[in-house]
Amino acid sequence: MAGNIGKLGRPREFDIDDALSKAVMLFWEKGYDGTSIRDLSLALGVSGPSLYSVFGDKEGLYVRAIEHYLSGDSCAPLVAFDQEVDIKLAVRAFMEAALVYSAENPGGNQGCFMSNCVSANTATIPGAKELLMEGILSADLSLSKRFDYEKRAGNLPSSFPSIERAKLMFDLRQGYALRARAGISYAELSQDLDSRVEAILGLSS
Repeated sequence: MAGNIGKLGRPREFDIDDALSKAVMLFWEKGYDGTSIRDLSLALGVSGPSLYSVFGDKEGLYVRAIEHYLSGDSCAPLVAFDQEVDIKLAVRAFMEAALVYSAENPGGNQGCFMSNCVSANTATIPGAKELLMEGILSADLSLSKRFDYEKRAGNLPSSFPSIERAKLMFDLRQGYALRARAGISYAELSQDLDSRVEAILGLSS
């Protein structure tokens, strides 16, 4: 059975990816300091000794959880951006997904795991700062590469500043998350969505 513990304390058929996904959600919800080993044991369905056997300690599990988040398709705005063929619709989809995750996500945690949780521990958890930087640079690169593709396809002017607008998109997303945490509603945040899409694409008058 999956709950049986082997000689080293690791559950048989232990799904590490599934465990890391659950750990991400728990750390995201409660923060690193607010998440106990007992919380993790209950969420992952294994004992404390089993967690230590597999991940070393809570800090080790936290770093592994961040790496797992960065390695998968866990960022809904980026996924939405990649799925739209038209670049204007893609930018809008990114911003809409950022809004939903920031202010109106009933099925999970709000905002961004990296900015809401990981950024709070960069001074205390070894490796967290470097992983946060990796996440930021990866997002910038992913967005700017799409803009570069659209430039080559003739859908954006050759002078379009890809990396600058990629950074703007990322920063606007984080701004939505911050405003939502302050209590500003989805309805209010979405009022300027069109103007922000236009600003990103350089369509503002």
